Amino acid sequence: MNIVVLDGYTLNPGDLNWAPLADSGSYTVHDRTNPDQIIDRAKDMEIVLTNKTILSRNSIEKLQKLKYIGVLATGYNVVDVQSAHKQNIVITNIPAYGTQSVAQMVFAHLFNFTQRVAQHAQDVRKNKWSKSIDFCYWDFPLVELANLTMGIVGFGRIGRAVAQTALSLNMRVLAHDTSPPNVCPEITFVDLETLFRKSDVISLHCPLTTQNKGFVSSKLLSIMKKTAFLINTARGPLIDEQALADALNADTIAGAGLDVLEQEPPPQDCPLLTAKNCWITPHIAWATRAARQRLLNIAIENIHAFLDGHPENTI
Repeated sequence: MNIVVLDGYTLNPGDLNWAPLADSGSYTVHDRTNPDQIIDRAKDMEIVLTNKTILSRNSIEKLQKLKYIGVLATGYNVVDVQSAHKQNIVITNIPAYGTQSVAQMVFAHLFNFTQRVAQHAQDVRKNKWSKSIDFCYWDFPLVELANLTMGIVGFGRIGRAVAQTALSLNMRVLAHDTSPPNVCPEITFVDLETLFRKSDVISLHCPLTTQNKGFVSSKLLSIMKKTAFLINTARGPLIDEQALADALNADTIAGAGLDVLEQEPPPQDCPLLTAKNCWITPHIAWATRAARQRLLNIAIENIHAFLDGHPENTI
């Protein structure tokens, strides 16, 4: 089999090993592929691996030798699935590789709000503690999480991991999901408005659909507690960005911690880049070395299963 990786850099900037792909065939890895390079690079390939490089209907129809598309992510909206299926091309994705890493990022953002470790450490370097007349110094309110309420929108693998961590911190947990589990005694499932009204922290973990795009609107933001934080490590378009910027600038809510935005990388005029108390990380919740290694391992296992005639994680 001839294998090409169209955009391998974000998965493996050099600290992982592509060599196990050789067990499945001859392979070529490109750091990035522009749209006008796709056909030339993939025309003789039976297997194409892509992360964010879009395989449109036009591209897929021109790749006559293509038998398999492996998406190096959980989301597979980069592939025209209908066109691929029409040509009997198998599509796979990578589920569940980053659960713990993404859950960890949720609390990294939350602890940033509650403890302000980096800012207090910087203040120490600026001699603010040295100049303090007291034995201690702080410049931001410090918040204890015990007995506060974590609201989780979307109760899949990551949502459940966040819930377990919140419970371990003695937080109460509310959750909203389109298909809530039958038995989960420590979690209270509620409607969206109740969750937004009662939570001290809201963390988004639902997939992006045409129905929920922009559902975090000015209406929902307006009923949040003024002391509440919003965290999004799921998909940027779940939030109406202008509405969130307005809410932050008006002190309607206390802060937002975001690892995803509607457009990535964001345009310089994105309103959240300058919004008050908005902390943005550049879509790295998934990118711990451990999570990326799991992703690569599963991608290789998916190819093996396909070649053995029993494909797994198919779309």
